[in-house]
Amino acid sequence: MSASQQSALRIRRIGIDTWRENVAYVHRNCPVVRAAGFQALSKVEIRANGQLILAVLNVVDDERIVSDCELGVSEDAFSRLGVAEGHSASIAHAEPPASIAALHRKINGERLSKEELAAIIRDVAEARYSKIELAAFVVATNQYELDREEVLHLTEAMIAVGRKLDWHNQVGAGPVVDKHCIGGIPGNRTSMLVVPIVSAHGMLCPKTSSRAITSPSGTADTMEMLAQVELSFERMVQIVKDTHACLAWGGTADLSPADDILISVERPLSIDSPGQMVASILSKKIAAGSTHLVLDIPVGPSAKVRSMVEAQRLKKLFEYVAGHLRLQLDVVLSDGRQPIGRGIGPVLEARDVMQVLQGDPVAPQDLRQKALRLAGRMIEFDPDVRGGEGYTIARDILDSGRALAQMNAIIDAQGRRADLPAVGALSAEVLAMQDGVVVAIDNLRIARIARLAGAPQVAGAGMDLLKKLGESVRAGEPLYRIHAQYQADLQFAQAHAEKESGYRVGSADQLPHEFASAGAMFSL
Repeated sequence: MSASQQSALRIRRIGIDTWRENVAYVHRNCPVVRAAGFQALSKVEIRANGQLILAVLNVVDDERIVSDCELGVSEDAFSRLGVAEGHSASIAHAEPPASIAALHRKINGERLSKEELAAIIRDVAEARYSKIELAAFVVATNQYELDREEVLHLTEAMIAVGRKLDWHNQVGAGPVVDKHCIGGIPGNRTSMLVVPIVSAHGMLCPKTSSRAITSPSGTADTMEMLAQVELSFERMVQIVKDTHACLAWGGTADLSPADDILISVERPLSIDSPGQMVASILSKKIAAGSTHLVLDIPVGPSAKVRSMVEAQRLKKLFEYVAGHLRLQLDVVLSDGRQPIGRGIGPVLEARDVMQVLQGDPVAPQDLRQKALRLAGRMIEFDPDVRGGEGYTIARDILDSGRALAQMNAIIDAQGRRADLPAVGALSAEVLAMQDGVVVAIDNLRIARIARLAGAPQVAGAGMDLLKKLGESVRAGEPLYRIHAQYQADLQFAQAHAEKESGYRVGSADQLPHEFASAGAMFSL
């Protein structure tokens, strides 16, 4: 690259969180901009001290942001460069991603080969795609559904660009077990109960989780209320050696970095297509070294999966990909007609989990029962446990206090928070408009209201459910309580709840004939 194509500028750290996107800022009067013909939103290469990153360029007019001899970089870009402010850096035009032609083929609805998908994911992991190009890929794979071979190849590509743990080299032989729910059910924090139960049984259970994409809280968001979840790869390995388990955010372990980048686009778009979902989940599990996985697919009219036909189709897709990747998979189709537990939002869900572990009489029983059933299925991966015995073993571990002791060991190893953050200082109750029975709860609307209240960004925001399916209610009696930290958030959530509370109250004969508790499983 010639000197005319690149020039030295001083790095200036711009305190802007661009969420997994490298962004650079140069002044419009910068000689480099004029000489090289840079335009806003151009993709550029930045080199500093032997490091190379790709970034999206923003052109600014305010010298308070950057002067004409400075190169401003976002927090993500500054972290990746790893140099001090004022360090010399060069900027040059970046070549278009090699896989851009394959992206255009998918936008046109064409089927992609293994090699094309691998090329796209390599470019994604190397930050060669802008957010616009990432969004195009996410939307295209949602609109033109991936076939099962494309899903397999996408999963393989995601695994290939990240690190991969081999626990048999680290800890020893035996199943490496994990549990995952595809999501869509607010409050469904069974993983934080399953992991301590199963690891207290002696099984290796390194759990890495994503943060919330479209929900009011993810497992990592909720666990963060109790302990650190952003663990380095090396620290996570040591914690699992010490405790046989962890409950960590997968993003810092670099296990499937392309997936983390794609999630950063899927979240604001609220897109979670079946093909992307399968590739995302299974790539993370394989990369984390899992050999055995229990997968929970909730089914209900307002869940991600609405019918048993759709559930069986998704189950077969998961089984096809897992089988080719030599991952032993046990798929459970569960009742997804209402939220699990009482609390929705990081702090409120953490409270529910600890109540179950502590054997508190007010602990939500649906959360307890579902966690025990899932933990039982995982324990039955143990070759010394006979089929059907897992639930009893899991219940005994929970009731004896061994699961609580194990959870405390995991929390201490990861770095215990001094105190559980407070629930939002502001609250409002949503009341029933008539006498009757709760005959339906809309998961999507409940999640939406909790997010409008501030969850998961505001830890103490969310809601407490006071009534569940099948329970009687009188007119004027509260159905749930909204919690918020800021008045504007509370008003947004209340306004949405007034339009549609998410609850339907009717007569007992309107309850579905197949009504069961939220902890019930459709497939056992």
